[in-house]
Amino acid sequence: MGDVLAGIQATWEFEPDSVLIRFTRGNRGTPKLFQVLAERHVPLEALESVTLSPGKRGTVVLHAVPRPGADPLMDAAAGQLKASADPYRLVLPAERGTLAEYYADELRAVLPGPDTGPPARYLVSSVGTPLQFKAYDGKAVFDGDKVSFRWSWTGASSAKWKAGDQTYSVSELAGIEWRSPEVFDGYLRLLLRGGTPGAGPGGAGARPARADQDPAAVVFGLGYGPVHESLPFAAAVLEAVREAAPALPAATAPPRDPAGVAERIRHLGELHSAGLVTDEEFRSKKAELLAEL
Repeated sequence: MGDVLAGIQATWEFEPDSVLIRFTRGNRGTPKLFQVLAERHVPLEALESVTLSPGKRGTVVLHAVPRPGADPLMDAAAGQLKASADPYRLVLPAERGTLAEYYADELRAVLPGPDTGPPARYLVSSVGTPLQFKAYDGKAVFDGDKVSFRWSWTGASSAKWKAGDQTYSVSELAGIEWRSPEVFDGYLRLLLRGGTPGAGPGGAGARPARADQDPAAVVFGLGYGPVHESLPFAAAVLEAVREAAPALPAATAPPRDPAGVAERIRHLGELHSAGLVTDEEFRSKKAELLAEL
C-alpha cells in the first residue's frame, strides 16, 4: 500500500505509477457523482499537470488535470462540471498544505507534461455497463455494445414518435455530445460515424439541430438525466467508441532528471525533520527516489 493523503470527500493513495482516488461515501454534501464513481485508478501517465491552491474556509485544494483523451468522463464533461464535482480535486484542511505541496511536487516530477499528445487509448476506465437513465423524452440504455432510446409518450416530440424507438451499435458511432442537465437545454446526443451534427447516418440527409427533434438524442429536464446518471453513461459510450476505433501511437515517457530527483529527496528530508513523515515512510520513499537515478 502506498502513501495516503486523506481529504474531506476523498483519499488519494499514491503508488509509484498511479494514484488511487477513493471517494468518501455517506458524507453529507458529497456530490452524487462521487458516490457513483466510488473509486478511480489513475495512472500517472494520464495526468497533464497538478496545482495546489487555497480553498474556502481554511482549506487547500490539490488539483490534478488529466490529459485530453486520457479519461472518458472528463472528455464527455467537456469542462461543464462544477468545481465541487470535479473528481480530480482533493480538498484538505489548510494545516495539511505542506504535505500536499510535497505530493504535488512528487507528481509534477513524473508527469509526462502538456506537449506529450493524446494517449493511444483511454487510461482511466469509466464505470461499468449496463447503464441506464430516464431522460425527459425517453429512457436511455447502454449494454456495452448498443445504445437504445425508448421514447416516452408524455415527453417525446412527434418527430421522435414518427422515427420510432432507436438502437445504435457502437460501430455506428463517432462519439457523443453531452450538455449538462444543469443548464436549460441539456441533452445527450449520439454523433454518428461518417456524419456531422447536421447530417444523418452516413452523412446523408439533414439532421435536426434541436435535440428534441433528433432521434439520436435525448433531452434532459428538471429531475431527468441528472449529472451522476447521464455523465457516466456518456463516458461509458465514449470509451466503447474509442476502443472500437484504430489506436493512436503510444507516447513515450520523459527521461528522469537527476537534479529533480535530488531536489525531491531534499524536500522529503525537510518533511521528515518537521515530523510530517515517519522514519519508515522516509526510508521507503527515499529508496524509491534513488531507484529512479
